[in-house]
Amino acid sequence: MPEFDGAMLFLAATTCFAAFVNGAIGYGFSSLTVPLALVFYTNRILNPAIVVIEVFVNVYVLFINLKGVPAAWGRVFPILLGLLPGIALGGYALASLQPGWIKFATYTIILPLILLQAAGWRRPIEASWLIGLPFGAMLGILYSVTTISGPPLAMLFNNQGLVKNEFRAGLALVRVVESGATAFVYYKLGLFISESGSLLYAFIPSVVLGIPLGSYVIRRLDPEMFRRICMSFDAWIVGFGLSRVLIELDLVQNAWAYSVMTATILIDFCLLYSFFTTHSPTWSERQSRRSADISA
Repeated sequence: MPEFDGAMLFLAATTCFAAFVNGAIGYGFSSLTVPLALVFYTNRILNPAIVVIEVFVNVYVLFINLKGVPAAWGRVFPILLGLLPGIALGGYALASLQPGWIKFATYTIILPLILLQAAGWRRPIEASWLIGLPFGAMLGILYSVTTISGPPLAMLFNNQGLVKNEFRAGLALVRVVESGATAFVYYKLGLFISESGSLLYAFIPSVVLGIPLGSYVIRRLDPEMFRRICMSFDAWIVGFGLSRVLIELDLVQNAWAYSVMTATILIDFCLLYSFFTTHSPTWSERQSRRSADISA
C-alpha cells in the first residue's frame, strides 16, 4: 500500500466530492477529478486509474436506471458506433504525446463546453445518425485522452429533450461502453502501470462513500440548482488548471496566465446571476401564473 502523502489525501477528498456529484446527477466524476488531479499527476498516470473506477461506477449507474434504457437506446446507438474508432485513436495519442500538451488540450476543450452548458445553450437536435456518428468519434478521442465526456454528452442529451430517466440511462449506456473500450485499449497499449494502480487506494473508498450519498441527497435538493453550482465549481477549477499549464509550457508569463482564470470566473459570475434571477421562486410563480392566464 502506498504512503498517503499530501497529494494522495487531496486526491481522495477530490474524488469523494466528484463521486458525490456523479451519484447525484449521473456524471461529473472525471470532469471534477481530472482538472484538480492534473496539478499533481500526468494524464498517463491518472487516466488508467480513473477508467478502471469508471467502468464500475458506470455499470452501477446503468443498473439503477435500467427503466430508461429502451427509450434512450435508439438515440445513443449511433454514438456507440462512433466511439470505438475514436477511442483507439485517442489511446494512441495519449501514449505518444507530451504530457504537458495533453493537459493543455484537456483544459482548452472542456472549458468552453462547461461554460456553454452553464449558459443553458439549447438547440433541438433530432438527426441521430447524422450527428451521432461524428459526435461519437470525437467523444471517443476526448474520453480516451482526458477521461472526460460528461459535459458534451449532457449538452447533447439536453438538446434532444430527454426526460430525467432517459437522460441518465443514455449517459450510463454511452459511458459503460466508452470506459470499457478505453480500458481495453489502455491494456493493449501497456498504459496500466504501478503508479496508476496506487491511485486506486484513494479512489475506491471515495467512490464507495460518495456515489450512494449523492443519490440520497439529491432527492432533497433542487437538481438543476445543484447541477449549476457544480458546473461553476468545475469551470473555476478548469480555469485555474489552464492558467497553470500555460505557465508550465512557457506560453504565457506568470502574471498574465492567471487572467484566463479571472476571465473564467467573471464569465461564470454573469451566468450565475442570470441563472439565479430566472430560477428564483418568484420567477417560477410568475411563469406559472402566466401559463395559467394563457390557458384560460
